[in-house]
Amino acid sequence: MTTSADADERLIEKGRRLFAQAWRFTHASPSIASLPPMSGQIEIAFAGRSNVGKSSLINALTGQNALARTSHTPGRTQELIFFEGPANAPLRLVDMPGYGYAAAAKTKVASWTELIHQFLLGRSSLARVYVLIDARHGLKEVDQDILKTLDKSAVSYQLVLTKADQIKSAELASRITETEAALARHPAAFPQVLATSSRSGTGMPELRAAMARLLEERGA
Repeated sequence: MTTSADADERLIEKGRRLFAQAWRFTHASPSIASLPPMSGQIEIAFAGRSNVGKSSLINALTGQNALARTSHTPGRTQELIFFEGPANAPLRLVDMPGYGYAAAAKTKVASWTELIHQFLLGRSSLARVYVLIDARHGLKEVDQDILKTLDKSAVSYQLVLTKADQIKSAELASRITETEAALARHPAAFPQVLATSSRSGTGMPELRAAMARLLEERGA
């Protein structure tokens, strides 16, 4: 008999293998018109406030420190950045521009914020969005617009706490509880919140396993 623990271990191993091979940058899209064609691959996107750690998480997820460009300057990622694994891999990763504060002109911020919303609502190959939230600060008002857009879309989404190693365990547990409670107002969201740290690797096996499960559900 297969137990839930066996299933979890199987998915963790499948997730590990999914990201064990080299991933590469393939495309940068500053507009909807410049998006790469949908080629049958499942796409998973990462959204979050500027400087929440999206690029660092992608690097930790793939085990490649320089795959996604990281910066201490909020707003450096101003395009939709696509990454792919080995040839014929069923999955694409999408690093989205950070929303909220950014060190750029307001017109540019408005432009790539609109790009985010258009992409979330109009990309049929987009199977899931992970919305990254800084564990030190929790959900903010600026996150609500993205959650509302996702509630309107047909795309499943899940919240991921980043920088979980930078707060005490009791505070992290409280942050997870309050974030999951807030998600009760968003029925389209996964009720479970994942806690991660790009620096320590905490939560990465579980995040990879969640992606492996999604691929299985999609028959990929």
